[in-house]
Amino acid sequence: MYSENLKVNNQISIWLISMFWIISAMIVVGGLTRLTDSGLSITQWQLFSGFLPPLNNSEWIMYFDLYKEIPEFKLQNYDMNLQEFKVIFWWEWAHRFMGRLIGLVFLIPLIYFTFKIKFKKLINLYFIFALICLQGFIGWYMVSSGLIDRVDVSHFRLSVHLLLAFFILSLIFWSYLKIKFKYNIQNTINIILPASFLFLVFLQISIGAFVSGMDAGKIYNSWPLMGNSIFPNDNNINNLFKLSAFSDPSLVQFIHRKLAYLIGLFYLYLLFYIYKNKKTDLYNSINILGFFIILQIVLGIFTLLYGAQILIASMHQISSIFLVASCIYFLFINTKSNLQLSN
Repeated sequence: MYSENLKVNNQISIWLISMFWIISAMIVVGGLTRLTDSGLSITQWQLFSGFLPPLNNSEWIMYFDLYKEIPEFKLQNYDMNLQEFKVIFWWEWAHRFMGRLIGLVFLIPLIYFTFKIKFKKLINLYFIFALICLQGFIGWYMVSSGLIDRVDVSHFRLSVHLLLAFFILSLIFWSYLKIKFKYNIQNTINIILPASFLFLVFLQISIGAFVSGMDAGKIYNSWPLMGNSIFPNDNNINNLFKLSAFSDPSLVQFIHRKLAYLIGLFYLYLLFYIYKNKKTDLYNSINILGFFIILQIVLGIFTLLYGAQILIASMHQISSIFLVASCIYFLFINTKSNLQLSN
């Protein structure tokens, strides 16, 4: 609990869950920005002046002329007109606008609650705010990688940007659970198991960002085989054990597929262990987790089969938000801290 005042705690919980959904929407918009190749449409870092979109034709032409100077336009979109540019511009502008909005919507209530509660009780929330600020910097660091000698952003920087977003989301949801969780869970499992499962899910999200960043979902659009074989036939299995594998589209897709199977098998082990040992307090959480695991795998398969079509690929990312939330919940109820908070 942050305060002895139940009303203040309730206000904080409403604020936190609202932030959870706003950041979830931000992740979805970020995914659509990537899927529509819109991320490089704004080539300048404008913390304050970029808050408003172009308001007249001369401003639109200015932004378009700046876009014409980068490799993406020169090598890939050289025949794009102003109207087509506006489409990709709006996606990137909306993404940046939401980033600014998240910063304000988090900071203003945080200052308000600081006057209500001692600062030291809100240190974890100030840490989250610091991460939100860092996320803005990482976002520009990612965009800048595609402005000089590339037609896309670095998939490594994209992965860091996405992972940090999910880390922020997880911390907010954890903070929300600390306030709202009221049950006394007795028959938990070793914390290493849910923590390891969450680690694998975050690793999979990272590899998924590699897939997205290199458009690796648009090759080998078959399942369960990659073309006519389990291993991509345009590659050598020895390459899988080199660092360069993380910059090879076919190998990255292979890793993403196999890691999904590993996560699925790990889940089946957890399910079997919990039911075998009659951990009844965990039945609901493990079942919810299983639903989103299955949904995520199915949507991942359809994303491949349809060549990363925007709607299905976006649904795949949306389901990952619910998967991470269910992992956080599963981890939370298996920690000893929730026993203390619920007493």
